[in-house]
Amino acid sequence: MYRNLVAICGLGTALAAVGAQGGALHGNPAAGAAIYDRCLACHAFSYDRTGPKHCGLFGRRAGSEPGFAYSDAMKQSKLVWNERTLDRFLADPLKVVPGTNMGYAGVKDDQERADLIAYLKQKSGAPECKK
Repeated sequence: MYRNLVAICGLGTALAAVGAQGGALHGNPAAGAAIYDRCLACHAFSYDRTGPKHCGLFGRRAGSEPGFAYSDAMKQSKLVWNERTLDRFLADPLKVVPGTNMGYAGVKDDQERADLIAYLKQKSGAPECKK
């Protein structure tokens, strides 16, 4: 019986470790706001800059914001922005969309990306995005 209990506890610990590593991290929008400061050189929420605006980002097909001059690579990427696609793209934009004009090395830290995505998602419901 003791051996079975040890085996069950060991399995539970192993599953918990896999869940912690393989599961989605919970983002903190307040922390993400500070990380978004890095994006402000090229992006804004309610208007295009060097990069496209971020209002309406979730659920939007990459390269489809009217009036913005996207690279052909972005227009042809077939990405639809959600937590998963943003996480992949923000980790390494040039790897996920080779030929993108976004010449940023990415946000390498998993928690920072989760925080940034949480902020983007929260902010997408802000008044300036409802115009």
